[in-house]
Amino acid sequence: MMLVAVAVVVWLGLWALNARIAASRWHGTRAARLAVPVIFGLTILVVWELVVTGLEVSPIILPPPTAIAQTFMAETQTLWVDFRQTVLKGAVSGYVMGCAAAFAAALAIDRSPFLQRGLLPIGNFVAALPIVGTAPILVNWFGFDWHSKAAVVVVMVFFPMLVNTVQGLAGTTAMQRDLMHTYSANYWQTLFKLRLPAAMPFIFNGLKISTTLALIGAIVAEYFGSPTRGMGFRISTEVGRLGLDMVWAEITVAALAGSAFYGAVTLIERGVTFWHPSQRH
Repeated sequence: MMLVAVAVVVWLGLWALNARIAASRWHGTRAARLAVPVIFGLTILVVWELVVTGLEVSPIILPPPTAIAQTFMAETQTLWVDFRQTVLKGAVSGYVMGCAAAFAAALAIDRSPFLQRGLLPIGNFVAALPIVGTAPILVNWFGFDWHSKAAVVVVMVFFPMLVNTVQGLAGTTAMQRDLMHTYSANYWQTLFKLRLPAAMPFIFNGLKISTTLALIGAIVAEYFGSPTRGMGFRISTEVGRLGLDMVWAEITVAALAGSAFYGAVTLIERGVTFWHPSQRH
């Protein structure tokens, strides 16, 4: 119980430090914006370690961060193989194909009222299908390797990207379109000079949403059939063996990969939509 009391003291102390930084006159600086989440994350890890150790929680229920770190370092090669299979092959390839297909479909819908009335309701229907129902079917169609995982990711990211792109293309005002018409601009000139730039915040919103969906889709799809590698395969196997430290190591890799993926898209967004009010801070 002594370690639990120490955990409470550490939590309160670091919480007070974070609150002090957030309320200080330097709260808007880059260093302060970075320090607050780092300190908060370290607080969670320290309290987790102290509570699990102090209460003598079984590692089968919840391993301490130190045990997870040891497994992470000892199984780096295995984690890298799983990362390549799930993220680089399944998630990224499906993400690129799904988002590209959704963008092309959005342009087609923008040109055709018939597709707007016919394709969007179908997209709503497909988006409502549960992944646990579609994943086994796609695995049977495309095999047990990464191709079926990429197909699941395509299905998951297609509709969010489609809806955001269509909404962005429709976001310009009538006055803006009339101004382009007075300049004798045709459809493609209006698209590239006005509507696509105005739609970029919506498009990147769809891209950012799809980063997390892609990783989730690839991992879940591996539960329904995979070669002897992959993050989903490893998690399901280690859960059966009660190797929760390895499961948490895979979760750590997934969290880091998802954060890096999301951050990369955000950095590209800042460079492309620097003019948008959301980027002025």
